[in-house]
Amino acid sequence: MLKNSSIPSQASSLSLARHWFAVYTTCRHEKRVARNLEQRQIEHFLPIYRTQHTWKDGTRAMVDLPLFPGYVFVHIDLHDRIGVLEVPGVVSMIGTAKQPAPLPDLEVEALRTGLDATKAEPHPLLAVGQRVRITRGALSGVEGIVVRKKSGLQVVLTLSLLMQSIAIEVSGDDVELAGT
Repeated sequence: MLKNSSIPSQASSLSLARHWFAVYTTCRHEKRVARNLEQRQIEHFLPIYRTQHTWKDGTRAMVDLPLFPGYVFVHIDLHDRIGVLEVPGVVSMIGTAKQPAPLPDLEVEALRTGLDATKAEPHPLLAVGQRVRITRGALSGVEGIVVRKKSGLQVVLTLSLLMQSIAIEVSGDDVELAGT
């Protein structure tokens, strides 16, 4: 039986679809990589946030920094990955050695359309079971363990001497990883 070569197989048609991929860059080269991608007409997205920076001489300035340090997102067909990997400052594409892993289009598109650079800022990843320290309020300095995340975090604080624990709701902005 002859196979019609004009009809692409399902696997090859999937590889021809454009997806978002995360590109890992050399340290502090995200903007340079984005400029190079722009020059090569490769669709990309570098989410940034605006923050005030104080220089060593005491001067202050508003600066735009990458929201995800070390990463730029590209929207490409899988076959175009070689062109991306040839861009100066690109280290690799996130995934396995054989194939980069596509990101959920919905998540990247939500970032592209809904991100306000004046209100967004990076935040450490907090997972259930992690030890955190409260940084603000009456319990500042107390350490506990994250037990759930919904609109806020619930942290369990243990008073070792009493062999008792309490759970309190805190904002993600009011905790940091313990030991940092």
